[in-house]
Amino acid sequence: LGFVDIAGLVRGASKGEGLGNQFLGNISEVDAIVHVLRCFENDDIQHVDNKVDPIADAETVETELMLADLESLEKRVPAAAKKATQGDKDAKVVASVLGQALELLRAGKPARLTEPKDADEARAFAQAQLLTGKPVLYVCNVNEEDAANGNALSAKVFEKAAAEGAQAVVVSAAIEAEIATMPAEDRGEFLAELGLEETGLARVIRAGYKLLNLLTFFTVGPKEARAWTVHAGATAPNAAGEIHSDFEKGFIRAETIAFDDFVTLGGESKAREAGKLRAEGKAYVVHDGDVMHFLHS
Repeated sequence: LGFVDIAGLVRGASKGEGLGNQFLGNISEVDAIVHVLRCFENDDIQHVDNKVDPIADAETVETELMLADLESLEKRVPAAAKKATQGDKDAKVVASVLGQALELLRAGKPARLTEPKDADEARAFAQAQLLTGKPVLYVCNVNEEDAANGNALSAKVFEKAAAEGAQAVVVSAAIEAEIATMPAEDRGEFLAELGLEETGLARVIRAGYKLLNLLTFFTVGPKEARAWTVHAGATAPNAAGEIHSDFEKGFIRAETIAFDDFVTLGGESKAREAGKLRAEGKAYVVHDGDVMHFLHS
């Protein structure tokens, strides 16, 4: 999971203000959008609008993205509709699903609320690469004392996320900065004193995986253990292909151990002795945390 820090956006970006098209172009290349929102009061840190309002901050960005999508679809939908009347089946699908997205945008709602009718419409919607069609994660940046439970400002963001089907997490950038300079052995105690079980970065990554419907499997050898990422629903050959395309093409079977069994029993040999190592074929759907060894031709 990689994060790209994209420069901030100002009102009017959809019309070229600020970084304008460069900003929008950067966003078009990502799989999801993470809004880092200020949810703390501090007179020493001035807000560009001279007020702390995370909802307004999020809506500033969302509005510019919706305007850019609206301008795009007002050209694309009529063109697709015209082709559909001429008997183009693909254009009919595009006109239907993007037409729904256009109506949402005209009503001031993001395109991600579009509900494709079938797999063909879902594919056409994904291929459209709409800026507001991307899933969203809101990261609420709070003061240290609010890192465990959030505050009134972050609560408003969580309400917004729930209403949109988005995700939200609370972090404290101040705490994260301090942890980054701290010896690894001291971090657990430091977090516990603050009422935290894990770092804010870990929470963001976990939320990102959930948002993008991802899971992790592991390969373990004598010299190293590695984590690999696949989409939920991936089969064993799909997972093998993440390591090397030849592994997927020549897939024979996958020797698989559940993560909990691997850890509890102390490794592959003990898991094999206990009968916890399974031979899985091409139809096997990978589970989060699976420890896998692939056999291929």
